Amino acid sequence: MRTASSGQSRRSSDYSAGSGARRTMLRTADGVPIESVYEPCTAGIAADSGGRQGAGGGTAIVVAHGFTGSVERPAVRRVARVFAQRAAVVTFSFRGHGGSGGRSTVGDREVLDLAAAVEWARSLGHRRVVTVGFSMGGSVALRHAALHRGRTDARTDAVVSVSAPARWYYRGTAPMRRLHWVVTRPAGRLIGRYGLHTRIHHREWDPVPLSPVQAVPLIAPTPLLVVHGDRDPYFPLDHPRMLAAAAGAEPGRGAGPAELWLEPGMGHAENAADEALLRRIAEWLTERGRGPAGTAPERPGGTEGEARASA
Repeated sequence: MRTASSGQSRRSSDYSAGSGARRTMLRTADGVPIESVYEPCTAGIAADSGGRQGAGGGTAIVVAHGFTGSVERPAVRRVARVFAQRAAVVTFSFRGHGGSGGRSTVGDREVLDLAAAVEWARSLGHRRVVTVGFSMGGSVALRHAALHRGRTDARTDAVVSVSAPARWYYRGTAPMRRLHWVVTRPAGRLIGRYGLHTRIHHREWDPVPLSPVQAVPLIAPTPLLVVHGDRDPYFPLDHPRMLAAAAGAEPGRGAGPAELWLEPGMGHAENAADEALLRRIAEWLTERGRGPAGTAPERPGGTEGEARASA
C-alpha cells in the first residue's frame, strides 16, 4: 500500500436530498470516488453560529466510520443524527466501503478520503470544520490532523478519536487476530468483500504509514480528544493511554490542547457510543473547534475510570 499524499479533491455529481441535505460523490486527490452526505444542523440555527443560519454560520463535524462501516450503517446515521443537534454534519464511506470506489487500505490512503470530506465542508461555507473518527476512522482522523496542519482547505480545527489503536499490527485480542486474518489472507478478503461488504486491497503497506501514536505529537496546537471504553474488546486501555502520553496529556490537569476520556462500561467504536456520550463529544467539538481557548463540556462522575486527562 502506498502512503497517502496531500492534494486537492474534485467534486462531482452533487444533488440535493431535500431539507438542506445533500449527497455527492467526492473525488479524492488520488482519484477515488467517495460517497458523501451533508446534513445541516437540525436546530435550524446552529448552536455555535451566533444566530446565523445556513452552512456558513457555524461548525461542521466530519464523521469517519470504522472498518466495514459506511455512510448508510445505522450506527453512523445515529451518530450523525445526534451530532446534527449541535452542528452541520458530513458523513462519508471510506474507499472500499459502501458506495465508494476503490479498495480499503485499512487506514493508509483513507487520509485522502477524510481530507476530501473536510474540503467539501469548507467549500459549503463552514469556517470551522472538525473531525471525529471511530476505530479505523479514529486512526485516520489522528493522521489526517497531523498531515494536513498547514493546508487551509483540508485542515481540521479540532479532532476526536474514539476507540482508535495507538500502533499498527496489534494482535493482542481475539477480534484483532480475526481482523488481521480477514485483511491479510485471500480467503479473508473474500469474506470481507461478500460477507462484510468491504473491498480490501491485497497489497501490503509500502512504506508503512505514520502510526497514530507517531502522529499525535504533530497535531498540537489543534485541540485533541481521545475517547476509549474500558470494555473495548479490540484495543485495551494501553492504546488510549499511549496516545494521551504522546500528546503530553496527564491526569488531573485542567482543560488544554489534549484530553483523554476513559468511558466506564463502553465497548468499541460507534456501535458502543451511547447518545449521552455522543452529545458530550459534539459539545466538545463545537466548543474546542473555536480554538485552544474553548472550554470543554463537563463530564459526569469523577472516578479514576472517568477521569479526564488534559495537557
